[in-house]
Amino acid sequence: MAQNRHQALGLSDDTVLEMYETMLLARKLDERMWLLNRAGKIPFVISCQGQEAAQVGAAFALDRAKDYVLPYYRDMGVVLTFGMTPRELMLAAFAKAEDPNSGGRQMPGHFGQKKNRIVTGSSPVTTQVPHAVGFALAAKMEKKDFVAFVTFGEGSSNQGDFHEGANFAGVHKLPVIFMCENNKYAISVPISKQLACEKVSDRALGYGMPGYTVDGTDPLEVYHVVKEAADRARRGEGPTLIEAVTYRLTSHSSDDDHRVYRTEEELAEARAKDPIVSFANYLKETGVLTDERDEEIQARVMKQVNEATDYAEKAPYAEPEHALRYVYAEE
Repeated sequence: MAQNRHQALGLSDDTVLEMYETMLLARKLDERMWLLNRAGKIPFVISCQGQEAAQVGAAFALDRAKDYVLPYYRDMGVVLTFGMTPRELMLAAFAKAEDPNSGGRQMPGHFGQKKNRIVTGSSPVTTQVPHAVGFALAAKMEKKDFVAFVTFGEGSSNQGDFHEGANFAGVHKLPVIFMCENNKYAISVPISKQLACEKVSDRALGYGMPGYTVDGTDPLEVYHVVKEAADRARRGEGPTLIEAVTYRLTSHSSDDDHRVYRTEEELAEARAKDPIVSFANYLKETGVLTDERDEEIQARVMKQVNEATDYAEKAPYAEPEHALRYVYAEE
């Protein structure tokens, strides 16, 4: 039997099963959205496939009753963990009136839900980083006990917003966790042409904060480092930069064709390290997950995906006049 790593982290068997089910739910929702897009039923998909372990492992390490998350567009695993439902995600994909993110105005991936402390993002990449730093500044100024958690891709780590946000957070020792989901490509630009340093986490030194690089395909490793970063932030010791090394298993989006810049051999090697398969194998090797239980989880997940799809497809679109709401002052 494999070594039980999750109990050493204070995680129960039920908790790691919940993590696995959330990862699987994110994957199956994403796969369904690709099918709907190719069938001409939804306009756009930007995928989480390959990054679910980093997203769910990190989100489980936070306090879902008080912390704020500022996710980037791939973070289906984060928002599911923080309380967004499959139905709500499907409503966003279909751009229906009940979409909780924007009432059908925004393209998919612009997550936002006040009741669950999921902070909406802007369309330009990386703007969520200075927003997260602002939340952390508010926590410090108002002496409130919460941590801001923000994610972004390695391409975004080259944007000015990242550097300004990280520098400000480091100077003022703010309770914010920066997690870069390094999936090796900024659309078609490989990591080798993005960084002069070896790792994204190397940049932490310049901002006076610790930096860690972890295996982003291992939810337990990500949980551990994010939990330590959150504890550090709550003690008033400032921010942390975490680089979770993952791999994007799909094209950048439904408008991209990754076969232009990636070989089939490279993709096959990445698929062999699929984080969902790896985590399921770990759970089975430790006796936590049986084949029968796995079948039950798979069935439960697909039931949610099917119900969410059916509901969202039949739901009404917003009235055309609704496009002008929240744009101009109203009496």
